[in-house]
Amino acid sequence: MEQSERKVSRRGYVPEDEKQFSGEQLAHLQKAAVEVAYLLDRGYATKMTTTFVGNHYMFSERQRLALARTVSPMERIRVRKAKEIPVLEAGESVETVYIDGFNTIITLEVALSGSPVFACMDGTIRDLAGLRGTYRIIDKTEIAVGKLLLTLDEIGIQKAVIYLDAPVSNSGRLGTLIHEMAQKYHVRVEIKTINDVDRELQTMSGVISSDAIILDHCVSWINLMPKMLRGMEQVWMVDIVAGINISWSG
Repeated sequence: MEQSERKVSRRGYVPEDEKQFSGEQLAHLQKAAVEVAYLLDRGYATKMTTTFVGNHYMFSERQRLALARTVSPMERIRVRKAKEIPVLEAGESVETVYIDGFNTIITLEVALSGSPVFACMDGTIRDLAGLRGTYRIIDKTEIAVGKLLLTLDEIGIQKAVIYLDAPVSNSGRLGTLIHEMAQKYHVRVEIKTINDVDRELQTMSGVISSDAIILDHCVSWINLMPKMLRGMEQVWMVDIVAGINISWSG
């Protein structure tokens, strides 16, 4: 299917976002994030904490999800940061990168759609788009794939293994699109469509993902999304964690 024939779609957009992540509601979320961080650092579970704090502020499920995605206990932040490979050193530090395909491409599609993406305590950028076993290629997909491949070239990556979840619809079509587009770039690309991408990536070094569980368990990772989004004019970046004092030294 040609790019012009793909359905124009705003990945990850909900009309209520305009109100829920701006103005007074954003200020409430920033205050709530400080409170969530305080409780997480004292051993409280994420789901229980975001429910408790969310009930106090009468947040929607989507606002609570944003809190859960952006705020983490400081100990986990330290663990993730200790394993992070600086982007500018990635080309010299790793021979091959292992990419969480849907995780990375969907966030790019969300950003390109002008839907909200969220700055997180661990330095990653996450979105609220749910996969739930279904995926379709949209008009933003080819742009997103091109941005990923170009950025890999720019930082000097020689080979990229891109993992796609086999149970997700259209994973094969997306893999074919990536493979075809990769012929125009220097990076050598291998596509792997498997049943449990998260479990596989948790054992790897040089991982590119924003999935918190993967980052907690992998050997090392590269935070590529901020570089990929830099310069995109339409990015709607929501900073809920702006008021949290983040320190991962020591």
